[in-house]
Amino acid sequence: MQLDDRKTKILQAIIRNYLETGEPVGSRTISKYTDLNLSSATIRNEMADLEELGYIIQPHTSAGRIPSDKGYRLYVDAMMEEKEREVVEMKEMMLERQDKMETLLKQVVKVLAQNTQYASMISAPQTRGNKVKFIQLSRVDANQILAVIVVEGNVIKNNILSVDQELDDETLLKLNILLNTHLNGLSMEEINLGMIAALKQQAGIHSDIVSEVIDAVAEAIKADEDLEIYTSGANNIFKYPELADHSKASELINTFEEKQQLTDLVMDTLADSNNTGIQVYIGNETPVESMKDCSVVTATYELGDGMKGTIGIIGPKRMDYDKVIGTLRTLQNQLDDLYRNR
Repeated sequence: MQLDDRKTKILQAIIRNYLETGEPVGSRTISKYTDLNLSSATIRNEMADLEELGYIIQPHTSAGRIPSDKGYRLYVDAMMEEKEREVVEMKEMMLERQDKMETLLKQVVKVLAQNTQYASMISAPQTRGNKVKFIQLSRVDANQILAVIVVEGNVIKNNILSVDQELDDETLLKLNILLNTHLNGLSMEEINLGMIAALKQQAGIHSDIVSEVIDAVAEAIKADEDLEIYTSGANNIFKYPELADHSKASELINTFEEKQQLTDLVMDTLADSNNTGIQVYIGNETPVESMKDCSVVTATYELGDGMKGTIGIIGPKRMDYDKVIGTLRTLQNQLDDLYRNR
């Protein structure tokens, strides 16, 4: 059921007031908070309808109302349709071009936590579904050749291969043509045993070189799959009473320290090839078990050549969604622009 304008404004007022105070909201507060000029009785009736529809809940019999996950969802979806918000304090930080990705990401995640007062994370850019771009074999000396493997994202792997006898230029040229003709544009999943057997047969006495090159391709792709995640502000969760319970807080802190669940979250986000925007997980929507009492907002940034990473903010369900989404959108765009212009 689509809410009418009056119910929508009352729901928004309840959510905004609860975001500010963390306390259940009553009809008298809403009568002062909105510009509808409605009586408390009328607002109570509307709140009763919103509760029946599942957008708000009453935590205690004599208390006011607080938003449900469904209410938060409606609020977030409506807000994300509005124009994107610029965040000035993030802009200055992102204008400083850092030479090293690690330094930049650590700086980003620290400022993100300070700016939002929530926990934050950012993953180093990854290339999902790596494919071979180029293979180059060249002679080092009589008993060694250099295999240069380039995969998507311009990840380069150099391997020194031993040979029983020196390879002449013509043989190296034929091997380069053979390998590039058959392997370029393929992922490891697409390089099957039948293809490897055919390549080795065509390579003849140099079949061992084909085997070693394919091993080098696998290593180059695997090397790029070692996900690095940087976090900051985990202790910020203690500022919010609903998350400060010892067992809940301990689980969240462990999640940030061990990072495995964060890795799973990032990998799931990056696995969705259509996901290049903002994702908001509220309560039980959150894929991380220790964050079921939280809201998690993620953004995918892209640096070109298929290189993608994930930025995330974790906080209470009453987080300041306007600021969080505006900050992530700005950061996402600035990361994209920063590396597109390098």
